[in-house]
Amino acid sequence: MTFQTDTPDYFLDSFPRDAFPRYLWSERPAGLPAQVWATETTHRDGQQGGLPLNRDQSLAIYDILCRFTGTSGAIRQAEFFAYRPSDREALEGALERYRGGAPIEPTTWIRASTADVALIKSLGIRETGMLASASDYHTFHKFKPGGRQQAATIYLDAVRAVLDAGIRPRLHLEDATRASMDFTLAFIDAVQTLCAPYGVRPKFRVCDTMGLGLPYADVELPRSIPRIFQTLRAHGLRPEDLEFHPHNDTWLVVANCLAAIREGCAVINGTSLGKGERTGNAPLEGVLLHVIGMGYYAGNQPDFTALNELAALYQDMGDPLPNKYPLYGRDAHRTRAGVHADGLNKFWWMYAPFNVPELLGRPLEVSLTKDSGIAGVIFLIKQHLGVDIPKDDPGLQQVYTWITAEFDGGRQTSIEWEEIAARVTAAISVGVSG
Repeated sequence: MTFQTDTPDYFLDSFPRDAFPRYLWSERPAGLPAQVWATETTHRDGQQGGLPLNRDQSLAIYDILCRFTGTSGAIRQAEFFAYRPSDREALEGALERYRGGAPIEPTTWIRASTADVALIKSLGIRETGMLASASDYHTFHKFKPGGRQQAATIYLDAVRAVLDAGIRPRLHLEDATRASMDFTLAFIDAVQTLCAPYGVRPKFRVCDTMGLGLPYADVELPRSIPRIFQTLRAHGLRPEDLEFHPHNDTWLVVANCLAAIREGCAVINGTSLGKGERTGNAPLEGVLLHVIGMGYYAGNQPDFTALNELAALYQDMGDPLPNKYPLYGRDAHRTRAGVHADGLNKFWWMYAPFNVPELLGRPLEVSLTKDSGIAGVIFLIKQHLGVDIPKDDPGLQQVYTWITAEFDGGRQTSIEWEEIAARVTAAISVGVSG
């Protein structure tokens, strides 16, 4: 038996050199929509989750997301609160940009009540989200004594008021993963009946409010995300009528988004870089990376390098990303392991999931620790000085001896290039000349 081959198999159809990893379907899911896109809720759920947004910060986020989206259509709408003056000022600024050609349409978020409808009638928006709690966890305890019937009556009165104001309603079915499908379908029917005389097709946002949904079709409703969307599609709703708004309380947020898409949901609602209530909303950059892998946005994908500006903005606002946050965290592409550094030196694709520098505009990095070995120093020298240096170079050995002594002496913090740059330059010069 021989294991040898002269031609390495890199599975380039799945892992192309110039693109995000691709999905190669053994059987393409029958429910996949013709188009998939995202809607943004950073100005609403992100702010609700703790982002301290003023008008200028809100508009800075909107502008960055417009640059990210470009002409791709990846993010098509952003929702804003309308309760405070600063929120309305941000909305007005975004509407002005949108009328001037910005690619993301501003919408609003309100509770499904006639009082809230009065707040948005004159704002100039074309669509509003309307919070309509769907589960008995909500309807039986928010609406006493009438429960489901009282809740539906209040919601439908608000829908009628929105339609009278010339605004398209988008019903947010709160806590849908703990809600009766009987109530959900009956409410959808009632909303559609109200909208029909106006010639308006409403939208419905399925909210996994507590992050309890599961991405499997072989579990029962209401927790099965695939079954929820299978049921709604079978009920006559089109992919573009549906949105999915999940949270990450139990770690399944991206998996649930992909399950929703596979069963015919065209729109994912979330935030960029995962901000949001509690554990955060769906991170749209992570979802869209997979959407691109599925074959959408071929030839016109969003500019993922633009989100480095958003990460920097959050840093300046005092709400930085966790260091290990996927894709854009400080350490997302940083290794401290000698075996990984050695792999990067030999063939950097070995420890890169895709072309990170080109697609994200972020470098592959090494921090030096007691586990980094001499390979980590070699990587940094190549990265910063453009010099390939052999392991037995005397100057390199001199630097590595100093690093080893630091950690043998009890040092716990990593060593970065800035700390050793002058030492390396001097030592290599000595080593080469000697």
